[in-house]
Amino acid sequence: MKTPKISNAMIWVAAYFGIMLFYTFLNVAVWRKAFPHYSEWINIVVIMICAIGFICLLKSRYEINLLSNVTLTGVFLAICCSVLFFLLLDQCLDPIFESVFLQSEQDYQETVQSFIKSPVTSLIQVCLIAPIIEEVLMRGFVLGGLKKSYGVVRALFISAIFFAILHFNMVQTLSAFVCGVVLGLLYIKTNSLPCCIIAHCGYNLISYITIMYPHIDR
Repeated sequence: MKTPKISNAMIWVAAYFGIMLFYTFLNVAVWRKAFPHYSEWINIVVIMICAIGFICLLKSRYEINLLSNVTLTGVFLAICCSVLFFLLLDQCLDPIFESVFLQSEQDYQETVQSFIKSPVTSLIQVCLIAPIIEEVLMRGFVLGGLKKSYGVVRALFISAIFFAILHFNMVQTLSAFVCGVVLGLLYIKTNSLPCCIIAHCGYNLISYITIMYPHIDR
């Protein structure tokens, strides 16, 4: 297996971005028009197929340890990171960023409204599929691969920057950079991709629940 360079990392991150544009286009231009009552479920199946295909292709080219080094200590650290992200980002930094980047906050609220309209498929995408593929790409491939050639510190910040760029608007981008650094440190500490996935899934789940809770009929 070859060792990736920054140029390789940029290509694969761009490829993932292209895949996201592809399945988003299909959902908006095809599924919602042809199958309006089932579009969200068709979309989630397409996303799953794209994610599995992308991960399999990436793993066939580079050495990525998908299921290694899962320990109780690592899982505990992952859960702590999930809670830390929620307290640091959702409760502290995000409100500050939202007050500065008003348009980004408006775009984010539109995304929240889409979650409310399709809560189950949104839960699967946001709290399961996205964290898995992003951790495989950013920590397993970018950080895990680049640290061999560029050192741990440079690889850590490169992976965090790429992770931030994928989150589209300024509110999420700034928070994602912080999140990317901490997830990178977790990966370096545990050498465990599953622990990073648990931390990422856990944080997204906590955020998702806090977003959706006010809209649950009680």
